[in-house]
Amino acid sequence: MSRSKRPLAGSTRPSDEFTLYDLRIEVVATRRKMVCNHKAGDYFELSGENLRFPASQTFPLYPLAALLPLLPAKQRETHPNDWMTTDLDIACPDPHCGGRFRITRTGRRTFRHGEVTVVPLPAPRIGRRGTSR
Repeated sequence: MSRSKRPLAGSTRPSDEFTLYDLRIEVVATRRKMVCNHKAGDYFELSGENLRFPASQTFPLYPLAALLPLLPAKQRETHPNDWMTTDLDIACPDPHCGGRFRITRTGRRTFRHGEVTVVPLPAPRIGRRGTSR
């Protein structure tokens, strides 16, 4: 039984746990000149829903805006053949910039549904033979 479907001790209700990857997003140089305000080695990290930037380091708004929609998908378990699993480098959205952003999974964290939202989980569905689906 997968971790997210394991019943809580003394209960028939499935666990409300889920796992997300922590991510590190780092600027990687290519042969092309970088024209945006980032340099090779600049980075930020994502843990759960929190972005963390190193002290006194800036990060340009437009590349950040382009990266943000990809990060929740990168945080989740994906199929080994999915491009979200295999493709680590994302191009800078400025077509004249040679910068790339490498998204690396650095660790895993377990969260509980009830600790991150007030929306309740749906009640388990009962199948024809009286078992949860």
